[in-house]
Amino acid sequence: MTLLSRLARWPVIEQLRTGGDGTGVEAMSDATHRLKPRNAGTEVSRSVCPFCAVGCGQLIFHRDGRVVSVEGDPASPISEGHLCPKGAATQELLTHDARATRVKYRAPYSSAWTELDLETAMEMVAARVWDSRERYFEETRDHDGRSLPLMQCASIAHLGGATLDNEENYLIKKLFTGGLGIVAISNQARI
Repeated sequence: MTLLSRLARWPVIEQLRTGGDGTGVEAMSDATHRLKPRNAGTEVSRSVCPFCAVGCGQLIFHRDGRVVSVEGDPASPISEGHLCPKGAATQELLTHDARATRVKYRAPYSSAWTELDLETAMEMVAARVWDSRERYFEETRDHDGRSLPLMQCASIAHLGGATLDNEENYLIKKLFTGGLGIVAISNQARI
């Protein structure tokens, strides 16, 4: 390619030659023409932002089981395609290098963490909840010489997050109070 032909392809020369305003094809190089949208060839799934109780709609673009990008969903009546800075960074929840992907456990009086598989960790939590309930569940309490029904477990507490919707909070309340007798239930949104 000669110097003259290279000069003729400069955006300024193209703009002068074609009379364009510098925003059209005269400003595009071969590299620009090869560019494709980052979401090209991806599948999209609708989701809801997990950071607060507003429930902004999100579009999750993924390819080969990996998240490519997260954008606001224009069809969402709540956010109309907009996301706050936290919502716009949702992709980092799955793709950040420092994301914890294994359960870490530190035994009592130990100074070292060990890795557990999820099933083992869940079994440990369930066993400890059940053990605490068995040890501290009060069916009745004596008051002024009479026995009053109590049916509560004050040794376990639950603190929900702001991303839980009404249905999830309803089920948590029913399971924890009705099923386990837990009385200390609150939500982060209330704090």
